[in-house]
Amino acid sequence: MYRRIRDLREDKDLTQAQMGKILSCSQRVYSNYERGDIDIPTAVLIKLADFHDVSVDYLLNRTDNPKTAR
Repeated sequence: MYRRIRDLREDKDLTQAQMGKILSCSQRVYSNYERGDIDIPTAVLIKLADFHDVSVDYLLNRTDNPKTAR
């Protein structure tokens, strides 16, 4: 469900465990986010978008434009 989150992580050569540390969660929870097994909390979505310098809408596949509106 969240293919872009996985692709962005892989583009930076980061493991799920490393992303878990960045987001203050376990590797298992982060893996569940990527698979769409659990909904990503808004605060985590914002943190992911800021970390990857993309918009939340891009992460959620609401747009193909990764740029933020800032």
